[in-house]
Amino acid sequence: MKIVVIGGTGLIGSHVVERLAERGHDAVAAAPSTGVDTISGAGLAEALSGAEVVVDVSNSPSFEDQAAMDFFETAGRNISAAEKAAGVRHHVALSVVGTDRLQASGYFRAKAAQEAMIAAAGVPYTLVHATQFFEFIRSIAGFSMKNGAVHLPGVRFQPMAAADVAGFVAEAALAAPANGTIEIGGPETFGLDEAVRKVLEFDHDPRRVVTDRQAPYFGIAVGERTLVPGPSARLGATTLDWWLEHVPAPQPAMAH
Repeated sequence: MKIVVIGGTGLIGSHVVERLAERGHDAVAAAPSTGVDTISGAGLAEALSGAEVVVDVSNSPSFEDQAAMDFFETAGRNISAAEKAAGVRHHVALSVVGTDRLQASGYFRAKAAQEAMIAAAGVPYTLVHATQFFEFIRSIAGFSMKNGAVHLPGVRFQPMAAADVAGFVAEAALAAPANGTIEIGGPETFGLDEAVRKVLEFDHDPRRVVTDRQAPYFGIAVGERTLVPGPSARLGATTLDWWLEHVPAPQPAMAH
């Protein structure tokens, strides 16, 4: 079966392509670097020709409110039109646990708009809502600096490995459309502050993590359950300790 993975060269997409190919499917990585641009539409019709399933794990290159909205709306219109023309039978999209609870953020308003477009497009679909990835915990620390320390609330946090996210996305692509949302998360629940502190300690990073109930998460206030899935979520197997020991941290880019 031909399955097109939009964003198929990125962190999640490359894993999804690999998982689908291992199962014997014709998994096509669609990204600007492979000649497919969902914003201009260039290469999209050709990539989707003969595809039964489209998996969209692409993301806006900007988190600025209007830029994110423009990206998801434009890409969504172009993908939907190309899917209908190609006779695609299932659209799978990766989104975020708590999107509906994070609407103070322009980025998450854009994600909600993307989801609404998918639901209204007429192509059978599955939305996969994932919790935060282990791979972005270090970025959370960077975004949460205040007065020389990392300030984060101790709200519940259930992060997961990117490889586990990709596994669930690949499974969704091979299953019947849910015409609704599937939630996925990690196997362990931490305090948000605790998880970041754990990663920084492993890295021997000297930054101090301050538990601050009023501190925002990527600029917005979050409650105790904002970032965690419901009781029916499917849980990955990779623990944070295992991931820290076995998945190398990205190296900083060389200065030029």
